Amino acid sequence: MARKKKIPEPEIIPAPVEEQAITKTLETNFMPYAMSIIISRAIPEIDGLKPAHRKLLYTMYKMGLLGGKFTKSANVVGSTMKLNPHGDAAIYETMVRLTRGNEALLHPLVESQGNFGKVYSRDMAYAAPRYTEVRLEPICAELFGDINKNTVKFVDNYDGELKEPTLLPAAYPSILVNPNQGIAAGMASNICSFNLREVCEATIAFMKDKNAELIDIMPAPDFSLGASIIYDREEMKKIYETGRGSFKLRAKYTYDRENNCIDITEIPYTTTCEAIIGKIMELLKANKLREISDARDETDLNGFKLTIDLKRGTDPDELMLKLYKLTPLEDSFACNFNILINAVPRVMGIREILGEWVKFRMECIRNGIKFDIEQKSKRLHLLMGLKKILLDIDKAISIIRHTELDSEVIPNLMSGFGIDEVQAEYISEIRLRNLNKEYILKNVDAIDRLTEEIAELNKTLSSDRLIKSRIAKQLRDIAKKYGQDRKTEIIESTGLTEYKEEEHIEDYPLTIFFTRGQYLKKVTAASLRSTTSEHKLKEDDEIIVTAETTNKSELLFFSDMCNVYKIKTYDMPECKVTALGEYLPGILGLEENEKIVYTVVTKDFEGLMLFTFENGKMAKVALKNYETKTNRKKLIGAYSAKSPIRDIKFLKEDTDIAVVTDNGRILCLNTELIPLKSTKSTQGVQVIKQPKNGARPVSVKEADSCGIDGISAYRIRSIPAAAKSPKHENIQLSLLP
Repeated sequence: MARKKKIPEPEIIPAPVEEQAITKTLETNFMPYAMSIIISRAIPEIDGLKPAHRKLLYTMYKMGLLGGKFTKSANVVGSTMKLNPHGDAAIYETMVRLTRGNEALLHPLVESQGNFGKVYSRDMAYAAPRYTEVRLEPICAELFGDINKNTVKFVDNYDGELKEPTLLPAAYPSILVNPNQGIAAGMASNICSFNLREVCEATIAFMKDKNAELIDIMPAPDFSLGASIIYDREEMKKIYETGRGSFKLRAKYTYDRENNCIDITEIPYTTTCEAIIGKIMELLKANKLREISDARDETDLNGFKLTIDLKRGTDPDELMLKLYKLTPLEDSFACNFNILINAVPRVMGIREILGEWVKFRMECIRNGIKFDIEQKSKRLHLLMGLKKILLDIDKAISIIRHTELDSEVIPNLMSGFGIDEVQAEYISEIRLRNLNKEYILKNVDAIDRLTEEIAELNKTLSSDRLIKSRIAKQLRDIAKKYGQDRKTEIIESTGLTEYKEEEHIEDYPLTIFFTRGQYLKKVTAASLRSTTSEHKLKEDDEIIVTAETTNKSELLFFSDMCNVYKIKTYDMPECKVTALGEYLPGILGLEENEKIVYTVVTKDFEGLMLFTFENGKMAKVALKNYETKTNRKKLIGAYSAKSPIRDIKFLKEDTDIAVVTDNGRILCLNTELIPLKSTKSTQGVQVIKQPKNGARPVSVKEADSCGIDGISAYRIRSIPAAAKSPKHENIQLSLLP
């Protein structure tokens, strides 16, 4: 049997790779995506809604849920998918935030029945959409008013089967009434909520006078969760003017004397009860909240409540000041009023936002008036034709009766009464029973009324003042109908007492021990006096720093990567000499292979830091340079990285030092010769002249304690200077580290 000839497989030649500039790749691939999420997803528009919110609310409106009965959330989610292609889970999540049950909005837009979770709890999950029911809140009538009068533009949905509005004709500045947050590509938006009544009054004042002092009318934001806003008028004015800035919110509490506990009843909008309890428990474990025995969430059907059990003798007001300082019971809201105006994102202050909203609302009013004029003009035109029939009703009946062909009725009426086709069509459609004088006179009487109404509408259309007057009337009605008192209390920042941790820290003598193996021990003087045991250390480890200090001092740890780490001594746990102590790399969060090379203990940051580098340079920096107003844990650029560090020394004041080099030479100088630098990362000045064969410093000690007799023989008077050979063999060994 003949063997089949093997057919060789065709050689696959890979397509050539075309190089492309990164800028072109970004333009063609990333920019369309970025623009899509900025314009169509993340940033709210002037009606106060993102596209997902608008699609959902419009669907509910078309379902008859404004003033109608409740329906299952699953029905709304399914119907919304005709406009929103992002899936049922995303749609339902959007709905949850809009509901009254979730309490995220100052004025909820969706009335709800069932469990919709809570904005103040990240663990309280909302029920599935098949269990919950929704309908639109009455205030939504002000969002959809006159939407069927071409007040806003409609576009095709994603598959071209339906129409949806690009904006809702909101009759009040909802952009400022409900909070809105969004994160897009390269930009974000974070808008706080304001009191509806105050916003309406401020808008009316703005329309009367663009330079009105809005902050006097709406002094501060207002949140659905209440709490207190720490009010700084100047900072708030900056937010109002620029659209950027931050303010602090503080929880409200009551003290239950009978049960010796604090009940937190309102918390900042920016936090959750789990975050608060978690932080309190973390501080309890770290032994920083000795006044508290327990904290728990007691929220029930009566409302929100966090309970903190106190130990006997605890001052609740003093403790709350401490909790405000250490936990999210006091939190900041960072404002970023970024809003889409005609598909362009703009960060605006309150005045600009109101200006844009007034322009938008005036356009909606004009479009509605034009629609009314058009409809009334059509009706007037028909009635004018009907009026002509009054001259001879019998003639109209005769024309219709004696016309042989149906298609000739309209032309015959047109020629018989001198009316146009539209009027003739209308007359021909009137039922026979209505072709009486009473019916015709009743309709003709409306001519004068329609004429007056059209004239009035045209007058309003041509007058900005009249349009603004109409807007102002609507705002007053809305404020009266839906307005409510402020939920967020305003407290002046000037009258607040701030908790200062240092004032409540017990001060007592102690000793700090630091080992070569990077362990730190904080041992009290009482513990040292009462123990006879030796220090417990790891094998081959040894204590290299012993410093007596007090509990109200600060520890500075200089690493071999030019960083300095700072810790308050009272933040370190106490231990006994029989314990290994705290492993610093874990506490400080050191980088991989980073080691602590020097430790400073200070109470007042008085003194000097002396850095000696391999290239023979020395840098002198005041310890004050490492003091910070904020409680920063890490400072980079603690010293220069231009040359490897050889020695770090803390000096209380300028003094004589002795330096030994790696070629066995010695040099003695007073640190006054080294100029004091104001920059931590300074390279310093040349102190040791380096000969051709090199002379790198390996150790620096204070001259009085260096152990060399006649050290003054190696003294220099100016820098740079060459190190001198020792007068006795191996004399430099006492200086070696």
